[in-house]
Amino acid sequence: MEMPRVPVNLVTATQGEILKLGHITCRIQEDGSRTDNRIGSATFTLPPRTAGPPAHWHEMHDETFLVTKGVVRFHAPDGAVIDAGVGDYVTVPIRAPHTFSNPFDEEAEFFNTYTPAFYINYFKMLAKMQEGEQKMSAEKNLQAMAHFATMPAKGM
Repeated sequence: MEMPRVPVNLVTATQGEILKLGHITCRIQEDGSRTDNRIGSATFTLPPRTAGPPAHWHEMHDETFLVTKGVVRFHAPDGAVIDAGVGDYVTVPIRAPHTFSNPFDEEAEFFNTYTPAFYINYFKMLAKMQEGEQKMSAEKNLQAMAHFATMPAKGM
């Protein structure tokens, strides 16, 4: 069998599509276009004292979070809280209710993956829906989630 000639891709620290999601910044490194939609990835920057999206679960994709700066608080059912610091890795499988926040006084950042990659389009949709708004709207967030097999986790 002949060796394949599939290119290896580099996204430098200054590349990637930048999206503003209210006061949260998202930098897309892989939108699935180079991986046949098998994986997508993005980095998120959370200012101090920032709430994340409404609690939810995904019906069609897994997520991972690698904290690269500060501390990110992950919220799970029954009041469970995980404070993840630099180097900590959180895996969220399909149907695992969750959300995240940065309730601390220091900026936080995490690298996020999605398999399959289609969920990257949720962030693009949300950014377009919230253009010019300073704060993420829970209502718009849930509306965008509904397009990507993501369900609200009520009562978390």
